Amino acid sequence: MSWGKLLQPDLVLGNSVINLTPDILKKYDIKGLVLDVDETLVPITATNASPELGMWVKEIQPVVSLWLASNNLSQVRIGRIAESLNLPYITGAAKPSRRKLRKAVTAMNLPVEKVAMVGDRLFTDVLAGNRLGMFTILVEPMVDAGEAVRKYPVRSFEVWVSQALGATLKIKD
Repeated sequence: MSWGKLLQPDLVLGNSVINLTPDILKKYDIKGLVLDVDETLVPITATNASPELGMWVKEIQPVVSLWLASNNLSQVRIGRIAESLNLPYITGAAKPSRRKLRKAVTAMNLPVEKVAMVGDRLFTDVLAGNRLGMFTILVEPMVDAGEAVRKYPVRSFEVWVSQALGATLKIKD
C-alpha cells in the first residue's frame, strides 16, 4: 500500500469530534470508535473532559462502542479523562503501532472494518487505523484553528507531506 493511501483518511470531518453525529456513523455503518485523546477530545493541557464532550459521549454511546487510545503515557491524566467519561482506555498506544489499537478493537468484539479510528493526526491516528484496516476519521484539533497552526506546526507539516504523497484531505459530508 502506498504512503498516500496509508495517510488517506476515509472521512475528513473538517470540524471537532463533537460534530461526529450518530447519523454520520450510521451512514458509514460504523459500530465502534477508538478515540485519540490529546487534541482530539481535549486540549493537551486539559486534565478533564468538557461538559460538551460529556454530552457528546452520552449521545453517541447508544450507537457505537467507545474506547480511548492515547500515545500519552500519563496514566493519571488519561485515566481521569476516561473515568469522567466512563470509558475504557489505553495509554502509551505508540501509534502508528497497531498492537494496542487491536486490543481495543478485540475488546469491542467487532470486525475491525466496522470500527473507526478517530484522531487529529495523520502520522499517528490515521496511519495506525489504516494499517489495521479500520475506517479512519480525521477531525480538527480541540483548539482554535489559528492557534493550532502556530502551536502545532507538526500537524501542518503532516498535512503538507500527506498531500504531496497523494492523500486528498477534502472534507466529506
